[in-house]
Amino acid sequence: MATSRAAAARLEGETAAAARIVWSEERERFETDDKVAYLDYEVKDGGKVMDILHTYVPPSKRGLGLANHLCRAAFSHAQSRSMTIIPTCSYVSETFLPRNPTWKTLVVQSEDLKSSM
Repeated sequence: MATSRAAAARLEGETAAAARIVWSEERERFETDDKVAYLDYEVKDGGKVMDILHTYVPPSKRGLGLANHLCRAAFSHAQSRSMTIIPTCSYVSETFLPRNPTWKTLVVQSEDLKSSM
């Protein structure tokens, strides 16, 4: 059993490392190069805010860390452009951010959101 866990962990690492995330600006999406897994967003407040709406990974590719890679790409993109993030997507707010608290500095605070609306 330990061997199968180690093999699964190695496969997960290899698959996640092999996944290439592509930014599709015109579609407001980050996606795997095969376009099967993706993260949809919407730019708001004159380009200052990225609202992450939805993250999708098909059942056949779940458990490989792809949603995490998609989120990291989106958060890195926002950070490099001095954007803040609204984590509308439940995966982002309930899974990604609790597991990656350093990214919480980019999240729009509720007071900031009210003042920009």
